[in-house]
Amino acid sequence: MIGQHDSVGGAHFAFTDRWGGVSAVPYEELNLGGAVGDDPGSVTTNRRLAAESLGLDPGRVVWMNQVHGRDVAVVDGPWAPGENVPAVDGVVTARRGLALAVLTADCTPVLLADPVAGVVGAAHAGRPGMVAGVVPAAVKAMIDLGADPSRITARTGPAVCGRCYEVPVAMRDEVAAVVPEAHAETSWGTPAVDVTAGVHAQLDALGVRDRRSSEVCTLESRDHYSYRRDRTTGRLAGYVWLDG
Repeated sequence: MIGQHDSVGGAHFAFTDRWGGVSAVPYEELNLGGAVGDDPGSVTTNRRLAAESLGLDPGRVVWMNQVHGRDVAVVDGPWAPGENVPAVDGVVTARRGLALAVLTADCTPVLLADPVAGVVGAAHAGRPGMVAGVVPAAVKAMIDLGADPSRITARTGPAVCGRCYEVPVAMRDEVAAVVPEAHAETSWGTPAVDVTAGVHAQLDALGVRDRRSSEVCTLESRDHYSYRRDRTTGRLAGYVWLDG
């Protein structure tokens, strides 16, 4: 259920795998995405199971309406029932005990925390979002709340790796013109993009030095969802929060 979980100075970072939930094929088992065609009741149950396994209140988790952009919302609590969730790919909070969640199935989930300032952030960095600068935008929003890049801890979770994310050469060139470190080649010798490497380069340029990346490639791992591999599939989640 929780494939990776670590803590630093009262900040917690967790990433799920696909097992331990109730969703049926093709979403089996722990699909946490509410907009992929799965039964809504199953998604609600899965979100409760995942939160409880982390010691979180499922009602105190903030989810995003992700659109592959760069907009970031500063939040003080979950969206109200029936509230129109804004289209954002990053969320930031200074509210301790409030968990922020990001959904992925090949894109890079980015979790950020400055425990001293009491600020955390989560970002959804696919190829378009990385190029648009969603991660720098999330860090800026955290700085506006008192965070210091030198104190920020960053974790990136399971994502398609640069050896597998094949793209046309023109697309790779367009991405590399903005984030050179994302330039990659597949294991079979064709053009590729390494989104996670690009994200870490952006974080490094911002002064975020405490960084760690998952070794899991979602396309290669049957324990994780991959949109590029399966198309109709579920979504993984990354969670970040501070002790209350």
